[in-house]
Amino acid sequence: MIVITTPTGAIGSRLLGILLERAPSRCEDLRVIVRDPAKLAGPVRDRVDIVRGSHDDPATVDQAFAGADAVFWLVPPDPTAPSLDVAYSGFTRAAARAFTAHGVRHVVGVSALGRGTPVVDRAGLVTASLAMDDLIAGSGVHYRALANPSFMDNVLRQVHSIRDEGVFTGTLAADLPAPLAATEDIAAAAARLLLDRSWTGTGEVPVLGPQDLTPDEMAQTISEVLGRPVRYHRVTLDDLAASTAGFGAGDAFVQGMVDMMRAKDEGLDNGVPRTPQTTTPTTFRQWCTAVLAPAVLA
Repeated sequence: MIVITTPTGAIGSRLLGILLERAPSRCEDLRVIVRDPAKLAGPVRDRVDIVRGSHDDPATVDQAFAGADAVFWLVPPDPTAPSLDVAYSGFTRAAARAFTAHGVRHVVGVSALGRGTPVVDRAGLVTASLAMDDLIAGSGVHYRALANPSFMDNVLRQVHSIRDEGVFTGTLAADLPAPLAATEDIAAAAARLLLDRSWTGTGEVPVLGPQDLTPDEMAQTISEVLGRPVRYHRVTLDDLAASTAGFGAGDAFVQGMVDMMRAKDEGLDNGVPRTPQTTTPTTFRQWCTAVLAPAVLA
């Protein structure tokens, strides 16, 4: 039995699709934790066991993890949390207890790059995510944290400015190369680990995408795919704080975002060597063609 959290989210929904394709041949049962089962497609609801609720709730995870062999763990962002510890480790504590209580052996979690870098202790959301990894690992399960850079899919938040103004913004230096991953590749990495549970102990699985790109190179690729000029404009961390707060985020989340992006500009995502094992297939050009262009043109 594999339990999937956030089955309607960007990564969880892709993972669920992969497992529904592959799991029957491996005799795997699938269970999902979801607040609103109506958000699952009808054919999906018919093929999975559904536990309704939030996966920070002790009663919900107690029910969901009974008889489970493996769990996919993803903490949804909580912009209104009073602290980052509450948002990550606080959200996870009930699950960590339930892993032990129900003898769950394998957990795959969504986390971030940065462990071992000089800036890891002042990286905001990433620092909190890595502390969550330590909490899960301390429960005694076999654990793999998917160590991710920024997501290609985050660019979708800027569809309107790309379409209407020809501008793509960020806080990173325009000439800083950094890894970039597609959520579909993160889901594929999770599926491999969940279906082949021969691994033991605790560790990280970096998901680096196929190449490091600078923001200027990303803008150039977007321009070529869309057939119109798009330029990168660097904004300040103060600008980031103001815009994040403008969407209703609380002080802790705003500061966490600022600290994370400052750390990324100081090399947070550049501490893992690129190898065939850490490289994933979807290029930024492929993602722009398949995902961004249709969104811009819609």
